Amino acid sequence: MKVGDIVARKSYNKDIIFKIVGFSIDEKNEKIVILKGVAFRIIADAYLDDLEIVKMPDIKEVFLDKGVETLLNQSMRKAQERQKKMNRAVPKLQANANVYGMPGKVLQIDGDKEYLKICLDVYTELGIPAVGVAIPEANQYKEVRALLEKHNPDILVITGHDAMTSRKGNITDLSNYKNSMNFIKTIKQARKWQPNLDSLVIFAGACQSNYEQLIKAGANYASSPGRIMIHALDPVFVVEKIACSRIDTIVPIDEVIEQTVTGIKGVGGSETRGKFRWAMPKSVLY
Repeated sequence: MKVGDIVARKSYNKDIIFKIVGFSIDEKNEKIVILKGVAFRIIADAYLDDLEIVKMPDIKEVFLDKGVETLLNQSMRKAQERQKKMNRAVPKLQANANVYGMPGKVLQIDGDKEYLKICLDVYTELGIPAVGVAIPEANQYKEVRALLEKHNPDILVITGHDAMTSRKGNITDLSNYKNSMNFIKTIKQARKWQPNLDSLVIFAGACQSNYEQLIKAGANYASSPGRIMIHALDPVFVVEKIACSRIDTIVPIDEVIEQTVTGIKGVGGSETRGKFRWAMPKSVLY
């Protein structure tokens, strides 16, 4: 087996598809394989004899199974409905005026450049302005402030990969998580820049992240209340709900959670105002 191979773990009934991203040696001096989830934001490891090479399915099938595709289609329909509302509003205004919508602007800092590209593509489909920067989780806190100053986003997504290192360990002990502490440090840096939860909306976390501590650090939404694996697109579905809800609306928490792939065990958060604004006119020059 080599880096880049697509594998599944036999001891877990091959429930998740992984990509091999490296190799290491454990405390018994045995070779272990470092794995990255293909559709889920998790880093794991396994012994070679526990792995089986599998055929890589179509990437769209991995990310957009029936349930995920349904959620994405719902979001696309909402985007189309917003456009229809704009079109209906035009005749009511002056002949040389028109209405346009401004969804909240997103900055996504992601530890995985492949997931980041997929998320950015979906933001584009949904008509949400977004910029993305791929930064290893351990370095995100060092660069977040400069990126916030440069892009001045309405919504910040801090994500990548995470995992609990020991299922028998204390779930409140941050040392039992691969990257939760890194996400917390990044949230705290962002909150030094903008402490108001409605001015800067933050989603943070990945698979099995320490949800309670991420919220305590200042995230509006975070993963994972049930310490489960979240889908790579869960942050996007949270962002879509906030970015495309009007600024005079406090978005119901249950509606945000219902729009995610993994639901209340995967994502939680607090009441937050929407970031969508109507504006007019587009231009008076033509």
